[in-house]
Amino acid sequence: MIVYGVALLSACLLSGAFLGDLLGEMLGVQANVGGVGIAMLLLILLHHYSGRQFALGAETAKGITFWSAMYIPIVIAMAAKQNVYAAVTSGWVAVLAGVLAVVLSFAMVPVLSRMGNKISGETEGGS
Repeated sequence: MIVYGVALLSACLLSGAFLGDLLGEMLGVQANVGGVGIAMLLLILLHHYSGRQFALGAETAKGITFWSAMYIPIVIAMAAKQNVYAAVTSGWVAVLAGVLAVVLSFAMVPVLSRMGNKISGETEGGS
């Protein structure tokens, strides 16, 4: 059932938020440090082990797959919005660093694509 996927998602989210707050306290920062990332990793690990360790029905597995696929893009979009807001309110240096990182990432796409083509061309020609 998809409800089990929601339960797993919420358990991962709450665990990640708790661990992120705990990590923030340990580092002396009054913020959640990495809670979203921890929650995503927990969800991925539980999804990965669900086929091996747990006896889940087909509908439950579909629910977990659905919510694990939905969770990551939604949370990344939410975190990105917060990061953009923080950058804009912090000053131009943060905005410039963000824009520079995006431009460099876009510039790397053709380079990585050529590298991937070379690697796949070697394996196709060698077999």
